[in-house]
Amino acid sequence: MENKVLGFIKENSMIKDKDRILVALSGGPDSICLLNILNELKENLNITIFAAHVNHCLRGDAALDDENYCLNFCKNLNIPCYIKRVDIKKLAKDKGVSTEMAGRDARYEFFEELMKTLNIDKIAIAHNANDQAETIIMRAIRGTGIDGLVGIRPIRDNKYIRPILCLTRDEIEKYCIIKELNPHIDKSNLEEIYSRNKIRLKAIPYIEDNFNKEVIFALNRLAYSCSKDIELINSIIKSKYSEYCIIEKAYIIIKKQAFEEMDAVITRIIRKALADISLRFNNFEMKHIYDIISLQKGTSGKKINITNNVVAINEYGDIKLKVNNNTKEENNHVSVEELKISKKDIENSDFCYANGDFTFKIYNKNNFNGFVNNNFIKVFDISNISTITIRGRKSGDKIIPLGMKGNQKIKNILIDAKVPKDLRDTIPLILFDNEVAWILGLKTSDKFKVTKNTKTFLEIRYNRKGHDYE
Repeated sequence: MENKVLGFIKENSMIKDKDRILVALSGGPDSICLLNILNELKENLNITIFAAHVNHCLRGDAALDDENYCLNFCKNLNIPCYIKRVDIKKLAKDKGVSTEMAGRDARYEFFEELMKTLNIDKIAIAHNANDQAETIIMRAIRGTGIDGLVGIRPIRDNKYIRPILCLTRDEIEKYCIIKELNPHIDKSNLEEIYSRNKIRLKAIPYIEDNFNKEVIFALNRLAYSCSKDIELINSIIKSKYSEYCIIEKAYIIIKKQAFEEMDAVITRIIRKALADISLRFNNFEMKHIYDIISLQKGTSGKKINITNNVVAINEYGDIKLKVNNNTKEENNHVSVEELKISKKDIENSDFCYANGDFTFKIYNKNNFNGFVNNNFIKVFDISNISTITIRGRKSGDKIIPLGMKGNQKIKNILIDAKVPKDLRDTIPLILFDNEVAWILGLKTSDKFKVTKNTKTFLEIRYNRKGHDYE
């Protein structure tokens, strides 16, 4: 089993020498098998292993038993285990989402926190071959295309890895018995409540008994074959996208020549453009794509509203896509919204503003991890400030751009950056004690730059709503 997983890891180039791996540990057979196998392979792979367990507080004493089991299992392997308890029912209610979605969000948020604080290189998730087969069936039932048939990828974003995706659930359970690991079983997985459970407990056994006893392997082969086809297709689309699309901060233009391409090409170009402009990756349907194709064939000046606040405009045969953040569509004007926060209330907090979320984290010299090269993640010196304000621009607003000594008008900066007039009022400004510190995505103030004398660091991260994770 260890050799099979080792081969799969090397085949997919999942792990590098000296990687620090965080294992998502539930206490069930899959994650326990994953942790134990990686521990067996740690010298061969030259890796350091950590574990993370989130107690969802949904199953009372059973959840506490899972938590204690994970702690003791890791202790016996001499692996650091990090625990977080989250009231998932309350979180789901507050966010207006299902408990499954709230639980997933809480887990990945915890993993991301640990990834930063522990300098983690990869996060190992215990998806297996059966999970892959179930995913393929679920997507096929919904009418997915070839992209959906790729299923669960062995690696995502170069940080989430699935080392036991090559193992079936039977292999995992037998491994746990042979190794006497005694994993905990979540009884909710045995209830025919959710669609995935119905596929797991009824559909797959029926197919195995009546059509193909090797259906798990067959569906995994299908996913692998589709993944190779998608690699080729994506390389073509990437080239075509660069050729036909003009990408700006506030909009994307698809040139009219793109619409002369075959259907498989133009539909993918449009889908990618919609995802890039809206930062939503799975909320667009073929109907929206064909609406844009029809729009392009029409008259110049006509526009249509797509889902996720995306507007498509025909400009002499080119298609311009932009996000409409306007509250008054007729006059394209956004009133100035203002959010004022005291410095003492801001540490490790998230604040929703307009079409996105701001995350604030305060550091000192001892725990500051350095800068990130990202226009939407910035660090400031706030040693001597007391209030943070987020708002839209006002007449006369100025900033001292980083590296300069004199003030510049915000209006002129937006014009120089070629921000369309109808979008200038939508760009948030971050102010420290009523002085502009950051024009989001464009300029930061020299007055609040970090220096060798900085004592208090404020990291601000901006995420536009709708940026989803697999």
